[in-house]
Amino acid sequence: MNRTPAARRRAESVGRTAETATALLYMAFGFRPLARRLRTPVGELDLLARRGSLLVAVEVKLRESTAIASETITPRNRRRIVDATRWWLAMNPEHGQYTIRFDAVLWAPWSLPRRVVGAFDAEV
Repeated sequence: MNRTPAARRRAESVGRTAETATALLYMAFGFRPLARRLRTPVGELDLLARRGSLLVAVEVKLRESTAIASETITPRNRRRIVDATRWWLAMNPEHGQYTIRFDAVLWAPWSLPRRVVGAFDAEV
């Protein structure tokens, strides 16, 4: 699908808004964001947050429906998220003792987000 530069900018802006709202959602659950929109040599993390001894990597997807959003988290995406989390942990070894969880937050227009706790594991 070819989009105009203006359409790409709008999609990027709306995506950033969903990521910000997700960070606020996790803060409401008592998490402290450690990284947002983190680009690593092996992939990107939308949100990395910590609460107590739990470290959560959160993938944020915004699509026409939450069902479509969930379908876009492919095995390849999962590998990149896991690899990016491992890279971040290698760069921040003081966080290596935490329990790691991979969540997804699925957004669709005019609906509440769907938070999928433990959406996938590191065995991808």
